[in-house]
Amino acid sequence: MVQYVVFAAFLVLRILSVFVVKTWYVPDEYWQSLEVGHKLTFGYGHMTWEWSKGIRSYIHPLSIAAVYRALAWFGLDQVEYLVLVPRILQAILSAFSDYCFYRWNKNSKWSIFVIATSWFWFYTATRTLSNTIETCLTTIALSLYPRHHEPDSHKFLWIVALLCFIRPTAAILWFPLCIIHMRKSIHSVAELLIKRYLLIALIVGAIAVSLDSYAYGRFIVTPFEFFKVNVLENVGSFYGTQPWHWYFTIGLPTILGPFTLPLLTAVLQTLQNRDTYPDRCNLLISTIFTLVVYSFLPHKEFRFILPLLPICLHIIADSLKNWSRNASRIIIWIVALALLTFNAIPAIYLSWIHQRGTIDIMQPIERIAREYRDSDGHLAKFLFLMPCHSTPFYSHVHQNVTLRFLTCEPNLNGEENYIDEADQFYANPAAWLRSHVPVYPKSALPTHTVLFDSLQPQISEFLKSYKLIETVYHSNYTDTRVGHNVLLYERVADAPPTKPKVEPNQFNKPEHFDNTIHDEF
Repeated sequence: MVQYVVFAAFLVLRILSVFVVKTWYVPDEYWQSLEVGHKLTFGYGHMTWEWSKGIRSYIHPLSIAAVYRALAWFGLDQVEYLVLVPRILQAILSAFSDYCFYRWNKNSKWSIFVIATSWFWFYTATRTLSNTIETCLTTIALSLYPRHHEPDSHKFLWIVALLCFIRPTAAILWFPLCIIHMRKSIHSVAELLIKRYLLIALIVGAIAVSLDSYAYGRFIVTPFEFFKVNVLENVGSFYGTQPWHWYFTIGLPTILGPFTLPLLTAVLQTLQNRDTYPDRCNLLISTIFTLVVYSFLPHKEFRFILPLLPICLHIIADSLKNWSRNASRIIIWIVALALLTFNAIPAIYLSWIHQRGTIDIMQPIERIAREYRDSDGHLAKFLFLMPCHSTPFYSHVHQNVTLRFLTCEPNLNGEENYIDEADQFYANPAAWLRSHVPVYPKSALPTHTVLFDSLQPQISEFLKSYKLIETVYHSNYTDTRVGHNVLLYERVADAPPTKPKVEPNQFNKPEHFDNTIHDEF
């Protein structure tokens, strides 16, 4: 009965977070999941360069496409359901992984506390990220992973094999754990490799490769393509690099937040008593190995080490359980309240306030896309003058209208002095608009323009043909490209047209658009 109550509590928490987490985190939450699912189901949407290069598996997007197909079948394919239902399903999976975390920690109360109060897990647990899926499946696999004095089970290998196709980097985390498993198993290494590891890998691999090959229309092994592009060609560095120590000094401490100090204490305790905590030692080996390997990769992000979070929280929960046996009740409550408070502050601020404008602006955009017609009866045409992938796309509009954004593809063709479109625009916004956006006749202009307020002074001449219709708060923290507010402009019907100074080129080429829909700008 207690276990059902625990699962129900986790489920309520994660479902609640669906409605609390209203902010923007990373583009992949939409562009590598919902957007792909929308394209597969409804035939229109944007596929980023990763899909043309074949470095992503369709396993995750196809699950979203299946949800969209079911919603369409029942006549429920409205935007609110297309956005909400995948997140609710992710919340259910996250709640189940939380429950598995609780069982893995032998029903410890501290395990409930640490997984429920972790600020970064609250912030990411219901996002439609492949990293979130990876973390959930990693937690479930770890709950099945055999330990000392436990039966030698191989169920976890099925999940690990699946993980390596969804997120090929999962192999890094599981490599040391699988080596330890083979060493500790009652079966010989040869028997394990042939009858367990190789057999399961072949079965899961055959299914995954068949699925991806069918979706891509050609034979493809996506983990190999992922390795080739991101490691051998180092394309990821295009999106920023960090120093080698970043994961140790910034990455892991940030996602742990106030749990950093308990982890350091637990690590010292584990190293001093290795024979007492063999399971902790194995998990520490995997964690350190993963961080070291990741440190060699120039491009680093917080979400890449999200699957390490449940491992660290497991070590912390076990340490707190041992500590609390000899601590006074008052001290325990003080520690618990401090950890809860300092986790709640970033969780609430980053989930509800910081960077929400690019999500909130999609509501008026969706309404306009559904209702707007200009004087000639044409549908809306939106121009996003923002850093690329700043907003969701067709999955949050669900109307077959023209959406145009500044692209930022890496230098895939090895061009000399390559500059992506977004950088070209921000180098001289007014000049870019003159050369890329036709202004004569008036109907050639995009009907709506979306931008951050920090850009407004630089394109004031262009905006004379528009009126401001929406201002949405985004963030207190700004830079040269991201402002405090997101602005939505609508073309003024009676504004006098002006002849372009430079012949338009890209916007009147149908092949330039993500989808050639209705009419071009």
